[in-house]
Amino acid sequence: MAYTLGLGLLAIALNVVWARPTPSEALPDAPRGSPVHHRIAPWLLSLCLMLLWGLWVVGFVRLFWLLAVALLLPGAIQVARMASHHVSRPAGGSGTPPAPGLMAVFLDRGLRALLIVGAALLLAHTWNIDLVEMSGRDTLLTRLLRGALSSVVILLVADLIWQVVKSLIDRQLSQTGTLSPPGTEAAVRQARLRTLLPIFRNVIFVALAVVAVMMALSALGVEIGPLIAGAGIVGVAVGFGSQTLVKDVISGIFYLLDDAFRVGEYITSGSYKGTVESFGFRSVKLRHHRGPLFTVPFGVLGAVENMSRDWVIDKLIIGVSYDSDFDRAKKLIKQIGKDLAEDPEFAPNIIEPLKMQGVDQFGDYGIQIRLKMMTKPGEQFVIRRRALALIKEAFDANGIRFAVPTVQVAGSEQAGPIAAHQALKLVKPPAPE
Repeated sequence: MAYTLGLGLLAIALNVVWARPTPSEALPDAPRGSPVHHRIAPWLLSLCLMLLWGLWVVGFVRLFWLLAVALLLPGAIQVARMASHHVSRPAGGSGTPPAPGLMAVFLDRGLRALLIVGAALLLAHTWNIDLVEMSGRDTLLTRLLRGALSSVVILLVADLIWQVVKSLIDRQLSQTGTLSPPGTEAAVRQARLRTLLPIFRNVIFVALAVVAVMMALSALGVEIGPLIAGAGIVGVAVGFGSQTLVKDVISGIFYLLDDAFRVGEYITSGSYKGTVESFGFRSVKLRHHRGPLFTVPFGVLGAVENMSRDWVIDKLIIGVSYDSDFDRAKKLIKQIGKDLAEDPEFAPNIIEPLKMQGVDQFGDYGIQIRLKMMTKPGEQFVIRRRALALIKEAFDANGIRFAVPTVQVAGSEQAGPIAAHQALKLVKPPAPE
């Protein structure tokens, strides 16, 4: 009867495996796997379930519980993670938050630790292992078991610390996603955070991973002193063999310390120019204004020209004819500068209004005058286009002509018509006879 009921449970389990919806259909927030994974997973689950039933039938209880724990523990951890994120979701919020909060992290990692500890206790009970008695003995098996348990605890604690730090950094990055007005202290602080936080997150991950692995090996009885010494020797050898890589990493550190550029700023370095999109350990990504993305190692950047820091001075050269009213042109340009400074669209981006500096030089066709204005970085192009349009309108309305190439024919009043008549005779073909 037990075997018959077991066959019934196996049939129900196989029906659930093949009739269950995909994770994307059941839970929109669940991670989606590849189509190949969706095709192979039912066959693997069916094979594991039949193997479980076979182990139970032949009486291999220890292997049965080991396979059952290995089969059910990952799914239970996944369900606990989705449940913790769902519980910590803000009330009335649609969709998942961009970064899980601390409550979700603690709840997720706490449930994961409880599930792992519960699975270990269940296996110890089914295998008739007395953990208290084994802890009092000093054998190779007990030392390995204590080391394995200590390693699991160390890795769980390191994972908890990493998830907390990652959650805090991701939340801070999501808060800096809403840009403040350019040039303000808030915008500068956001750009600085978007530059440093991803690098800080990567450094913390590497440091935690190295420390956790070393502590886990030490708990298993491995002497980590020779490993550290060997790693130092290997590091020196790798440093000599990859001097370019070391140069890139060290150059990047000094660029960050000097605050040479930040994420979102437009820089120029040699033949490379573009907006800084992200940083890596050895390179920076620059997005050109026409679309191409440059990945430039820090070691080849050299001198960097930052086009987005503090302010810019834009200078314009305009040519007017020699017979134009110079004083009138100066007053018109000054008035245009005042109008732009009072315009709500351009006023926040103008530091010093447009003004005329004077005559730059005497050209072949007219007088070249120099104009100057100070604006916030990146805003000078729009303001310049508007200023040129207003100058054109004002000069046309007041009779001030721009300098253009002209040709003047000198001579008496009769010389002009006679010369034109002779030219027409030369061009005009002879009449047919």
